[in-house]
Amino acid sequence: MGLVGAYDDERLASAAVRALVAEAELAPRAGAVREDVTAVRWAARALKPGFAAMAATARRNAGPTRALREELGFIGRATERSMLRATGGVNTHRGCIWSMGLLVAATALKAGASPQPGSPLQHGASIHGASIHGAPILGASIGELTDTAKALAALRDRSAPRLPSPGSTVSARYGAAGARGEARAGFPHVRRALAALRAGTGRPDVLLSTMSTLQDTGILYAAGPRGLRAVQAGAREILDAGGTTTPEGAAALVSFDAELRGGDLRPRGSAALLACGIFLDDVASTWPAKTRPTDASSGRGDGRATLTSGT
Repeated sequence: MGLVGAYDDERLASAAVRALVAEAELAPRAGAVREDVTAVRWAARALKPGFAAMAATARRNAGPTRALREELGFIGRATERSMLRATGGVNTHRGCIWSMGLLVAATALKAGASPQPGSPLQHGASIHGASIHGAPILGASIGELTDTAKALAALRDRSAPRLPSPGSTVSARYGAAGARGEARAGFPHVRRALAALRAGTGRPDVLLSTMSTLQDTGILYAAGPRGLRAVQAGAREILDAGGTTTPEGAAALVSFDAELRGGDLRPRGSAALLACGIFLDDVASTWPAKTRPTDASSGRGDGRATLTSGT
């Protein structure tokens, strides 16, 4: 049994839901989704049984196989239907089901340790602090975990619907990676977000950093390449002004938010990846490691694998 002790599949799912709610409640931010926050919370909580089922299914498998990928796809589609029922048809967290589901499953697959007694995760809290630079999760490094999610994402789900989605449409038209491309690349934006969170960067600025580089297919679908470039530039402008905690950055954020709202542009893709980073931060903060991999490329012997903004 992979996940043992007090930290079982349901608690892993709870960590995912907490991350989604934390992202939804984030302030200050630009382009906030206009759904009522209470409805967003209900939608996130409706995903909990699905995430728990993904964790349990992954635990029963020896690795990232096609059979597991197809089981996860089946659970994901059922989870999406549950979310739609909870929101009255509003597709609040669809992108997160794919990305977060893969990371939940990968975490369960790589599970190899119990939580420390009395750890924050056991009590439903999240902690932040020192940089981990690839700190181990459940006996595996962050890189191993995202590589496992990457391997799952690369497998074809033969039961997946073949109907085009807005994301797949703009990915084909503009060559944007989209959520699937992000997963198949090993979640580079999630890893950068995690490194920034662990270095003490505030979540609003981490979101802006993701927005400044991500080819968000939702923005592309709504506003095309020019609109995407404008969103990326607006996010960079705030960061260049010192971020959301400086007077200049805060003023730029207000202006940027008005522009996004005026164009009805919602950076859901960036928000979903931030939620994934918060999830990994939560888990990495509270799980000890049985072994700590060494970064052979740097010759370090301190037991940490290096996680940089370029990985």
